[in-house]
Amino acid sequence: MSDIAASTTGPLVGHKIAVLMESDYVEQEIFYYERRFAEEGAEVHFMTRLYGNPSLTFTGHELRAPFTVDRSFEGMSDAELRGYSAVIVPAGMVSDRLRYTEYAYQLAPATAFLRRAFAEPSITVGIICHGMWLMSTATDLIKGRHVVAHANLIGDLRNMGAEYVDQDVVIDGNLITGRTVHECHLFAHTIIDRLTNPDREVQHV
Repeated sequence: MSDIAASTTGPLVGHKIAVLMESDYVEQEIFYYERRFAEEGAEVHFMTRLYGNPSLTFTGHELRAPFTVDRSFEGMSDAELRGYSAVIVPAGMVSDRLRYTEYAYQLAPATAFLRRAFAEPSITVGIICHGMWLMSTATDLIKGRHVVAHANLIGDLRNMGAEYVDQDVVIDGNLITGRTVHECHLFAHTIIDRLTNPDREVQHV
């Protein structure tokens, strides 16, 4: 749970940003988002699968730093979902853990949640680095789109039918992708710019 107070005067006051979470998150990235978006006035909500628990505490990938999450994306109503301006899938092993499903022929709940977010034109979906793993069973959402991810996933992107772009950050409609955690500041900056200037024409590639 984040106790970082959001600015009351920034350009993103009134915006809510969801960040998916699990263990093996990259501490520097998550702590950056926690503060950077709040600095602009956005409420930052970290959410996960709680498996019936009121909260879960995850540990980071490098420093084993604990991070407690008490919000779930499961069961979220359409109205609640539309209250978010952006949904972010971070780097690290978060997406690999979240793509777990108990039923082989059903989408993982996190992927199903992302599918709903993609369907809302008012929501910007941000995926960075290995976060693209979460889309491996929803390739129709990625097929034909310009994206970037960690170099290890270039083959995965091509198998999804995506158009890989060798840039740090790529914008394609309501989808913003980032290369690796080392570019998370550029990724966050692009999301902030998109939310601040939603009608600005952008060059995708």
